[in-house]
Amino acid sequence: MTHSIKLADDIMKIVRRESELQSRSVAGQVVHWVRIGRAMENSGNFDHSRITAALAGDIETIELTEQEKDVWLDSFVEKMGQPGSDEEDFFSRRRQVGLGVGLDAAGNIVRAKTAGEA
Repeated sequence: MTHSIKLADDIMKIVRRESELQSRSVAGQVVHWVRIGRAMENSGNFDHSRITAALAGDIETIELTEQEKDVWLDSFVEKMGQPGSDEEDFFSRRRQVGLGVGLDAAGNIVRAKTAGEA
């Protein structure tokens, strides 16, 4: 049985390029990388639970191996790009009272105008 998944455009660009270089289909490239990632996580040289602990702040990142640091950094950057529910609630309340802040289509910071502003 096949399943569809959504991947970000930047990830798909990398997958397509690599699949061409390796003479694999796009799906074949994704499966290949999934198998490699799983093998790394299950290997004795790479401990995913340590990365999870570092992301949670339970251990210092200096305790990670270089491979673990690379994965930690990727995970950290991804998590930092996703607002938490508290953050979403905070900005939703600000927008409701006319104090909204956000980005326009060009990525510029915009603020909601309050009553009396031109």
